[in-house]
Amino acid sequence: MIRLDKYLADMGIGTRQEVKKHIRQGKVKVDAAVVKSPEYKVNEKESTVLYGDSPVRYEAFVYYMLNKPAGVISATEDRREKTVVDLIKTKERKDLFPAGRLDKDTEGLLLITNDGKLAHSLLSPKKHVDKTYYARVKGIVTEEDARAFAEGIDIGTSALPEWTRPAVLEIISSGQESAVRLTIQEGKFHQVKRMFLARGKEVVYLKRERMGGLVLDSSLKPGEYRKLTDEELRNIYGTDRHAEGHGSDYI
Repeated sequence: MIRLDKYLADMGIGTRQEVKKHIRQGKVKVDAAVVKSPEYKVNEKESTVLYGDSPVRYEAFVYYMLNKPAGVISATEDRREKTVVDLIKTKERKDLFPAGRLDKDTEGLLLITNDGKLAHSLLSPKKHVDKTYYARVKGIVTEEDARAFAEGIDIGTSALPEWTRPAVLEIISSGQESAVRLTIQEGKFHQVKRMFLARGKEVVYLKRERMGGLVLDSSLKPGEYRKLTDEELRNIYGTDRHAEGHGSDYI
């Protein structure tokens, strides 16, 4: 049970003060009855709430799959740069954030949510969640590179080594500009670029295709997004999220 003003504010009807005004003006119905008290307690799972003639369904957590375009930063807000949250034009909640980061010039799969527990499970190094990237690399990528990646790469300095976990490198094509697919289980700063740099090669294009059980929808153009389906949520959680509001098992 939550307060009616919080219910409406959480769902983007307005600020807490704005929705209090709407409620007192008789613009809100709960289970077909006009309610004028902002403090009125609503069962967010069972009550039917109308703002005007429009139903307002409560969602404690929301999940958007975004195909991040290059040139946008992975942040909630920024005074100078456009952020990934700015791209979600239909957002109802104000507490959205990107689960993880992609470099400004990197494209691809990004989860925008307000579910901190899920974000932690996706990003925690202890979970070893697979993250798969498609990359174009300046230089000839070889099987020797693949073997080195499988053993782990030192992306640090001579004074301060920094080893990656073993990674899987698939060579799609090899030439003056090679195409590869790389699966890692970490999210170190500029990790993919630094791994190839350690092998004397330069990443010229990078796109994340998969994160754990979540695969980028190929129909989404850069900058486009959609809410996750129930099946995708089950793939992430490993169980039906509706059972207890959260899955008991993450990826």
